[in-house]
Amino acid sequence: MRRTRLLQWSKTLAQRIAPLSTVVRLAIPCAALASCSTGVLDSQGSVGAAEAKILINSVVIMLAIGVPTILATLAFAWWFRAGNLRAQYRPEWVYSGRVELVVWGLPLLVILFLSGLIWIGSHELDPFKPVAGRGKPIEVQVVSLDWKWLFIYPSQSVASVNELVVPVDAPVHFSLTSGSVMNMFFVPQLGGMIATMNGMMSQLWLKADHAGDYYGESAQFSGDGFSGMRFTLHAVTQEAFDGWIAKTRGAGRDLTEAEYGELSRESQNVSPFTFRSVEPELFEKIVSDKIPPREEPLRQVSGAEIR
Repeated sequence: MRRTRLLQWSKTLAQRIAPLSTVVRLAIPCAALASCSTGVLDSQGSVGAAEAKILINSVVIMLAIGVPTILATLAFAWWFRAGNLRAQYRPEWVYSGRVELVVWGLPLLVILFLSGLIWIGSHELDPFKPVAGRGKPIEVQVVSLDWKWLFIYPSQSVASVNELVVPVDAPVHFSLTSGSVMNMFFVPQLGGMIATMNGMMSQLWLKADHAGDYYGESAQFSGDGFSGMRFTLHAVTQEAFDGWIAKTRGAGRDLTEAEYGELSRESQNVSPFTFRSVEPELFEKIVSDKIPPREEPLRQVSGAEIR
């Protein structure tokens, strides 16, 4: 009777999880294709390659527990099945030194190896640490707004919105802040996700090893227009970069403090555009809160007033 109930329960469980297993089978290849095309596993820079290596090594190390556990579960279920008369029922068994060694030894080794990866990676991938490259280092100041990205090139005195152009194989030093709520700057194929916070400045070094267009995004929810807070990083040759700077200087508006105030208004799905000049020390004023975040008008949401 007990065996019959167990079989019926197993069949019911299998029927309930069948649709879920189909979804999982479809989701795995889709996730793999997405990660391979524009994700962290398709690294196009030295920082991204190092982060991808840490991710893969971590998974392999953790599989040292996951795979044996799954195999042991299947082996135990098969060996101690009701039809196996050779399996011994030992209700008084309580301890085995060899089992304890395996149960505690493997997790300790995994923790040891993962700790080593974390320790080495934390120092080698310090966002403040410059990266090596053949090109001349480029300085870019990043300001996250609602809901767009402002990129200022202080040495060239130009700026762009939702479009970032850098020379290929040149180290890029980012100084990042927020003109609104906290956000997260992230170019998956180049690595180095880092927070942007109002009144604070964080730093990041990245380098694109190959020419191309790379997807960038905000990796932290920041309100209604979060889904459209994306940008494209164009890694181009030094000649193309110099040409873009010259073209930018010849068209567009001037990024003054007043213009920045208009730019900081809430807006969604903003198309890329550029500024031909930038007011000196504008970024420093944003970081030091000499230019405070813009207060949006009160709105009614579910009967409550919010800003």
